[in-house]
Amino acid sequence: MVSELNSSEHEKIVLEHQAAKLFMRWYEHETGHAIRHLWHNRPSKPDVSCRFEGERLDLEVAHLYGSEQEAMQILKRELSDKTRQELQELENNTEPGSRLLTALNRILFNKSFKHYKTKRVWLVIRNAHPAWSKTQIQALQHCITVPATHPFEQIWIVGDWDGKSGIVQLFP
Repeated sequence: MVSELNSSEHEKIVLEHQAAKLFMRWYEHETGHAIRHLWHNRPSKPDVSCRFEGERLDLEVAHLYGSEQEAMQILKRELSDKTRQELQELENNTEPGSRLLTALNRILFNKSFKHYKTKRVWLVIRNAHPAWSKTQIQALQHCITVPATHPFEQIWIVGDWDGKSGIVQLFP
C-alpha cells in the first residue's frame, strides 16, 4: 500500500514509525515492559499500533517544531498549508523563550479533539527542535496544559529527534 502513497504521505509514515520506534525502545528500557511489533494504521485510526502486555496498544504520533523554517530544514521539504499556518502563527505570536511551552500546549489542545474506535491510545510526541531538550521539557511539566478531555490513556514525549535523551511522561 505504500506504493499507492505520494511521497509526502510515505515520508509521514516513515517519520511516525521512527518516532514510535524511539519511544518503544526507551519505554522498554525505562520500565522493563516489552512493547513490540509496530504496524501502521489507515487514516481515522491512531497512526501506529503495537503489542503491549499481550494486547493491542495504539499510538498517535505528533512532532514538535518551533518554526516553519526549522520544520522545513529538519524535514528537508515543503510543508502542508495547515502545518505552515500553525508554525507561522506560533512564530509570530510567541516570544522565543515561551515557544516550547506554547508549541507543546498547541499540540495537546489540537490532539484532544481526536476520537478513535479503539480501547487504548497513547499520544507520543517527538521533539524535533534541536535547541529544545528533555531537561527543558521536564522543567516545564508543571506549566503544560493537558486538556481536561482527551482520548489518551498516557501522553509521552521523546526528548530529542534522535531519541538519545530518553522520554518524558506528560500524562497521567
